[in-house]
Amino acid sequence: MDNIGMLKQIIKNGLESMDVHVEDSFIVIEESKEKSHGDYATNVAMKLASQLKKSPNLIAKDLIENMDKSNFDKIEIAGPGFINFFMKVESLTNVIDKILDEGENFGNGAPKNKTVNIEYVSANPTGDLHIGHARGAAIGDSLSRILKKAGYNVIREYYINDAGAQIDNLGKSLKSRYLELFGISYPIPEDGYQGEDVKEIAKKLKEEFGDKFTKNYDSDDDLQFFKDYGKALELEKIKKDLKEFRVEFDVFTSELDVRKNDSIPHLLEKEKDHIYEQDGALFLKTTDYLDDKDRVIVKSDGSYTYFLPDIVYHLDKLSRNADSLIDVLGADHHGYINRMKSALMMNGYSENALDIVLIQMVRIMKGGEEVKVSKRTGNALKLRDLSYEVGTDACRYFFAERASTSHLDFNLDLALERNSSNPVYYAQYAYARIQTVLTLSEIEPNKHYELLTNDDELSIMKCLNEYAKIIEQSANEKAPYKICNYIQKLATLIHSFYAKYRIIDKDNSELTGARLSLMKACSIVLKDSLNLIGVDAPDKM
Repeated sequence: MDNIGMLKQIIKNGLESMDVHVEDSFIVIEESKEKSHGDYATNVAMKLASQLKKSPNLIAKDLIENMDKSNFDKIEIAGPGFINFFMKVESLTNVIDKILDEGENFGNGAPKNKTVNIEYVSANPTGDLHIGHARGAAIGDSLSRILKKAGYNVIREYYINDAGAQIDNLGKSLKSRYLELFGISYPIPEDGYQGEDVKEIAKKLKEEFGDKFTKNYDSDDDLQFFKDYGKALELEKIKKDLKEFRVEFDVFTSELDVRKNDSIPHLLEKEKDHIYEQDGALFLKTTDYLDDKDRVIVKSDGSYTYFLPDIVYHLDKLSRNADSLIDVLGADHHGYINRMKSALMMNGYSENALDIVLIQMVRIMKGGEEVKVSKRTGNALKLRDLSYEVGTDACRYFFAERASTSHLDFNLDLALERNSSNPVYYAQYAYARIQTVLTLSEIEPNKHYELLTNDDELSIMKCLNEYAKIIEQSANEKAPYKICNYIQKLATLIHSFYAKYRIIDKDNSELTGARLSLMKACSIVLKDSLNLIGVDAPDKM
């Protein structure tokens, strides 16, 4: 248990001795900003004043009398009723051994015994991944890692949209490009795909099958083949790009498979009490729940809207042992949230069964101007172009460091800097510095932690103690950027300590060994936190 968790438990036990019972979330612990105010503080006495009909100072005094004070040098009441805690040094240094013993498992949350299915990217297999997909991939994958670290079972899922008009257009576009190689004209649809990738697939198709599909080319009997062939190669390319971006999935689910076995007619029959007809179309009564208007699920021509198979898909995900769902979607899906929650509620699920993380737009900036074209290919900027330009580490970090609900200007110039202004370089350099010190030192790390008493050492230990809390917050709030904030805080403390003190002092082996233990603990946490957002921790830079 970290120091904040320990303090909460001590306060809770003290309150229960006073016959006052509160939830853990009621007790808020803050790290003190000034040394004169101790290490941590709480306003719990002030929060209880109206309930207990006593002054905060009297409540604070009673609480202190009923608390276990063995971990503190001093506890004092300040101002209108704040309680300030001055920790014993050994209460702070305990974290070093805990990290060294647990290694990368330090900060792991207790098993939640809950399975979360998180779906992200899910780009149509009709072309290359663009920078918007890249941000969704980085956020979704980081969130998957964080949730797993926090103690959840996680299923990472990609939904293949392979049953709509876009796949039809891909098949027709590919057929057109293939026939073009034999001098045969076959028009590309108005909404077809004009990119170079379709031309490359057509060349591959010709190499593999020759002129096999030139006969009876004006028939659509072979269109399914072109659709399947194109989809398979586009999906293979997407998987390759994502793997290089350090993003992988446990499950790939096809929309075609979701539509099998009469799943949609079955749902329509099941939901008939929530469906009505108007102007020849079928509407779902989502306004009975959270939505601002009822939604069309079957058009007047009998075709399904995309919302109907999406409902079937979400119910399918929940049926596969998932306790809750997370969808990582573009910001244009804002109106989707309440309609899908309403559809799930109709089927007996709670409002909280689905959480949707919205991803705002990205602009790639260079020299103060937006970049829309890849310097390498001359085409629209894609995920692989950006990774090629600045590296996967910078891409992953820059996409994760801002809240997903904020627009992001990705600064290419900054991402290429190799100095402290570049946050990913700054963090990685802190790790590399520690590795260099540990490698060069002839003195072994030791446990003379009683010598770690200066303010900078204590600040580092308090920061290390916060790690589990930050992971829990990041998981609960679906906020990978909180991990980046933590990384920057820890890296700043490491760099500051490195600049101010001699870590290796051959004339003081006991202090050197203690500081090496502290630095080794820092390196373990820094590497683990970088891994949570898909960033490497290099030993040398």
